[in-house]
Amino acid sequence: MGKDLYSVEEVADRLGLHVRTVRGYIRTGRLRAVRIGKQYRVHARDLTAFTGDSAPATREIAVEVTSVVQVDGVDRATADRLGTLAVAAAYGEPDLGRPLRVQTSYEGERARMTIVLIGGAADTAGLVQLLDAVVDDAGAVVAEGGADA
Repeated sequence: MGKDLYSVEEVADRLGLHVRTVRGYIRTGRLRAVRIGKQYRVHARDLTAFTGDSAPATREIAVEVTSVVQVDGVDRATADRLGTLAVAAAYGEPDLGRPLRVQTSYEGERARMTIVLIGGAADTAGLVQLLDAVVDDAGAVVAEGGADA
């Protein structure tokens, strides 16, 4: 079995290119590499995919969901609490996969909060369920102790 990881210098030698050219390919994303410490390493399958030899590199299938949640009838303080909850839930637990991205905005004139969630299907669904549990059917946020705010 051959070598799995190659240094930038080894890739340059194999391809007959200058080291700077290979680093440029890595920086622009044309050649996929992993940074280990201060050096890049190129996996054999990524080098094969880059050169077009034999079997192409297999890509992992990823599902990304974008959800827009609007909460009407909330004041600024409540919107801030909901935003903090959403961000804390998204970034609270370290995940080895793709992180869930959260963006919030508040329209004071309409008393409307908008939360945009982008990430994996399960993570996004879990955060939407959490927000649904915190906000009752009338749109009022359930305060601590179970009473409506």
